[in-house]
Amino acid sequence: MASVCVVAAFLLSFVFHMVVAVQQQQSGQIISGSSLSPLIEPTSWSSPSGQFAFGFFPQGNGFIVAIWLGGKPNDTVVWTANRGDPPVSSTAKIVLKEGKLVLITEQGEKPIADVTDFAVSASMLDSGNFVLYDKDSEVIWESFSSPTDSILGGQILASGHQLFSNLSENNYSLGRFHLDMQTDGNLVLYPANSVTWLDAYWSSNTVEVGSLFHLYLDYTGVLAIRRNSNLAIKQVLSPSLFSSDSIIMSNMSSSIDKNSSDKNYVIFRATVGVDGVLRLYAHTYGGNSSPMISVLWREPSDVCMVKGFCGFNSFCTWDDNVSVCRCFLPGFIFIDSDKTYLGCEKNYYDQDCRSGRENSSSYNITSMDGMAWDDFPYFEASMKIDNCSKSCLEDCNCGAALFQDGSCQKQSLPIRYAYRYSRKSDSSQSPTALLKLGPSIYETPITLPMPAVVVRYKNPEVMILIIIVGAISSSFVALAILGLSMFKLRILRYRWLLENRSLDATKDLRLRTFRYKELERATCDFKEELGKGSFGAVYKGTLDRGTKVIAVKRLEKVVEEGEREFQAEMRAIGKTHHRNLVRLLGYCVDGSNRLLVYEYMHNGSLADLLFRTRRRPDWSERVRIALDIAKGMLYLHDECGGPIIHCDIKPQNILMDEFWTAKISDFGLAKLLMPDQTRTFTGVRGTRGYLAPEWQKNAPVTVKADIYSYGIVLLEIVCCRRNLEVNVATTEEVVLSNWVYKCFVARELNKLLSGEDADMTVMERMIRVALWCIQDEPILRPSMKSVVLMLEGITDISAPPCPTSTSA
Repeated sequence: MASVCVVAAFLLSFVFHMVVAVQQQQSGQIISGSSLSPLIEPTSWSSPSGQFAFGFFPQGNGFIVAIWLGGKPNDTVVWTANRGDPPVSSTAKIVLKEGKLVLITEQGEKPIADVTDFAVSASMLDSGNFVLYDKDSEVIWESFSSPTDSILGGQILASGHQLFSNLSENNYSLGRFHLDMQTDGNLVLYPANSVTWLDAYWSSNTVEVGSLFHLYLDYTGVLAIRRNSNLAIKQVLSPSLFSSDSIIMSNMSSSIDKNSSDKNYVIFRATVGVDGVLRLYAHTYGGNSSPMISVLWREPSDVCMVKGFCGFNSFCTWDDNVSVCRCFLPGFIFIDSDKTYLGCEKNYYDQDCRSGRENSSSYNITSMDGMAWDDFPYFEASMKIDNCSKSCLEDCNCGAALFQDGSCQKQSLPIRYAYRYSRKSDSSQSPTALLKLGPSIYETPITLPMPAVVVRYKNPEVMILIIIVGAISSSFVALAILGLSMFKLRILRYRWLLENRSLDATKDLRLRTFRYKELERATCDFKEELGKGSFGAVYKGTLDRGTKVIAVKRLEKVVEEGEREFQAEMRAIGKTHHRNLVRLLGYCVDGSNRLLVYEYMHNGSLADLLFRTRRRPDWSERVRIALDIAKGMLYLHDECGGPIIHCDIKPQNILMDEFWTAKISDFGLAKLLMPDQTRTFTGVRGTRGYLAPEWQKNAPVTVKADIYSYGIVLLEIVCCRRNLEVNVATTEEVVLSNWVYKCFVARELNKLLSGEDADMTVMERMIRVALWCIQDEPILRPSMKSVVLMLEGITDISAPPCPTSTSA
């Protein structure tokens, strides 16, 4: 009898839950305790008409949480949750419980909707909006308020918000383009990694200062930018709310066929596509047939005008009316032939150029007509096309040049925004691209030895005389060639320095002053900390409506000084500009607050690259980084008007930009010497392991203290390990500088590389330079100018003596 009661109770419970589920589906209400699974029904919650659904949507081998416009197999995803996360497995669940909508996976729980109030129910509406309600049936969260790549009829894109494209047609992660509804009323399309308005490739040109705007798509297909006359506007807007304050982007509703049965209806959708184009779609439904999807409006009309459509060192063109990406043939190849949008890389050597021994005869120039790019050149002058080619060949920094109407614009690689004038209105007046190519890495020439010619003389005295004369003549010829090469190298180097100095002189040297509240907003109340140093923490922020990323250093341990003195010092520091220095953009002096605003460095620090990544940078990359740092220090010590002692050179203060160029940071906090001073006495600064011995001896500290620190950093770059390591094979390896000198004396430098393939000649040169830099006596250390010349192979390096101390 008891078992019969148990079975009856189970059946009643099952029937009750089925009835509740049916009632939920019919009413559209989702109550607390409801859940979804990827494979077990229900897998989604549908709107009352069944037109939209919220739940698990397949992506690859997993599932994402999304809202889609129904009608398989042509489902269209219109909203995605947690786009930065990978797809989840089939064991995941969506549950509305304890007042929150959460995604449960093997890793734990993660909220889908960010709510502060207690949610008791939810609904998938026929408008495509998924909403959460509180106990009073008030909406506390809605998907319309946080759009992803699309907006639907009745939805707005609020001022200051963005739409981000999907990564691909079948991958709904964050893509490569975004649409910004800017606070100035301008609707703008950008590449995802843009840092300035100069990267924009389309805008509505509707700038109006002093007003707030939003983008609105109404139910009749009108896409408009509307002035916010009511800041408390709800998520569903009636077309009757349109007024003269609206700027119509498109009005294509009349193109929809209305001469059909009453069952026909249209759903409008505006989307930023994976190709970066903003399109307005109409999904027309009629009867039981699949929907007809049509494009009513698009901008830009030419996909090749989308900046970033093709990656670095590639260009967009048209092939049988299909936009495709091509490499700068024949000098480049695709990074990934299956993902051509990733761009191209060079397939030729350029080590000679980087080391300062460029032989222009090993390079050549190939031209391509109808090519152009939107990157800004680092050099521009009027000249003939032949002189433009020659100038690029002789310039180590030049990777390509653009020639048009007698103007030569030199460009360093990589080139970001290139395209071909295949669909432009007038390609006859288009520029000519001059591409600099080197020896192919796939076609290394094989040099066969010449057969030896043996000459026999009966008279040995004649043979000896011929040998002596030949040897003397060869020596004179070799010396003459060497002297000519050295002279040419110096001329080329000085010409390059003069060009770069003239370019630096044209830059705007003015620093921007910020208010504390302005930087507080820019960093979202100092929310995202990038790192913390001896002078304070550094935070990530954005300026210019989120288009420019910055780094804000909040000074904590600085000498107290007046506002006028601090501003004077900042202006002096702001005059320092070099490609290997992190640029100071501005500062803030507000009461006791002292903040510095720097350009944002995308790839972290040299310490991260050397010590915290699984893959150590390859040898040629480390050689380039060492030279970059040396050139930045040379500028600080000798070329910026007054010598600047950094006092804390270490890998954590060497940052890497988006092109992996090494730049020195924190130099703005060093003591700026007056022109008539040669040394300074100050308290001990810097970091243990990189301090010069004079810091401990209370001796005069000069620029030679920085050179000591650079020597330690140079050894760390060569060996890809810290100067002080405890977990090593033998005790002699604990202090890197001591171990390196022992290996150098024993001619066993190969021990330092752990089997890595490297140029041993270059490595020995770098070791010699480093050992000279860490000499105990400052007078024995070379200047930074000598360090650069030695690293470039221009100056010979004698064997260094043993460093008599370390800074451990």
